[in-house]
Amino acid sequence: MTTGLRELQRIPTSGARAVEVFSVDGLDLLAIPQLARDVPGVAAGMNAGDSDTDLVLLRRAGDRYEFHAAIPAPGGEDAEFFSIGARHFLAVASIRRGSGPYEYTIPSVIHEWRDGSFVAFQSLTSFAAKQWRHWSIGERHFLGLAQGLDLPHLPDPHRDSVIYEWVDGAFTPFQVIPSRWAYNWHAWKIGERQLLAHADHVGPSILYAWDGQSFVPGQELIGRAGRAFASFERDGRHYLLVAGLEDPPRLMEWEDGEFHEVQTLRGLAARELCVVEHGPRLLVIRVNFIEGTPAAPRPLLRSQIYEWVHGELVEIASFPTSGGTDVAVVQVHGAIDFVVSNSLSSSVRFATDTVLYRLDLDEAPSAREGAA
Repeated sequence: MTTGLRELQRIPTSGARAVEVFSVDGLDLLAIPQLARDVPGVAAGMNAGDSDTDLVLLRRAGDRYEFHAAIPAPGGEDAEFFSIGARHFLAVASIRRGSGPYEYTIPSVIHEWRDGSFVAFQSLTSFAAKQWRHWSIGERHFLGLAQGLDLPHLPDPHRDSVIYEWVDGAFTPFQVIPSRWAYNWHAWKIGERQLLAHADHVGPSILYAWDGQSFVPGQELIGRAGRAFASFERDGRHYLLVAGLEDPPRLMEWEDGEFHEVQTLRGLAARELCVVEHGPRLLVIRVNFIEGTPAAPRPLLRSQIYEWVHGELVEIASFPTSGGTDVAVVQVHGAIDFVVSNSLSSSVRFATDTVLYRLDLDEAPSAREGAA
């Protein structure tokens, strides 16, 4: 284990696909959707298992998390917490249900926090749902659903991603975003310009811009196997990290209305990114998924932590992941506490721990000092 980085807790999970950290009514909660459970006597496989699963909801108690509740969420891929006024919601993306053959056209449910628990609020039909993402433009609230699965034996035509808008107390379809096997969204602003990145596995990942009425497609960010994005600003310049499974992550800088590559990070298999700012220091946590193929995956990888130094990202630490899928920051104080979901063991089984880490910044190797 790298100096300055240590485990605080291992949380038993099964095919954990995301981690969502949030606070509501004085509770600090962690939501973990789970893709599947192992089936005794059935051969291992990363696309096998029983997907009639629950989302695990845990509450923070000191430096640990304790079980709080379970929410039925078959084939859980993602959880997104957001608020609209005084109302609080948790949207869960469900990719499938059953234990084979699987059903991919199923509801993905938005839950509302009422009287100390989440209850189903709105159920929206989805096809192989991967991620919900909430963002707002002025007083308008949007909820993007990334979905789709492009396989020969699945002729279902409903593959496009959908952006919903909050209208009259419910989410209604607003705009269809062309996709074949979508994974992710990232919404942010550069000045007054509202941008939206959409990741696709089979087709290109595209940067969209808001024109006041809809999101208009623009620059292609990655040709295929897109997974995640992260943005930040430093010294008046705007940057976007673009991650995909099959190519090294690329750091791009905004100039003259588009992004230009300025740095390439080492290694493949990047699935998720998280920017963390602490005082003058800016760090990026990268989580890697698998190398190889779904038929013969290699899930035991190292994932990385970078620091921004003199105009580039420099690796300062790494940590083990086992089919890593997501990362979320719990808190930033004299240290950074963050939680990482792992989805696949070395034996290609789903029972794999989600891990809570602490990076002690005073003890961690400082790329800033090392470069001085």
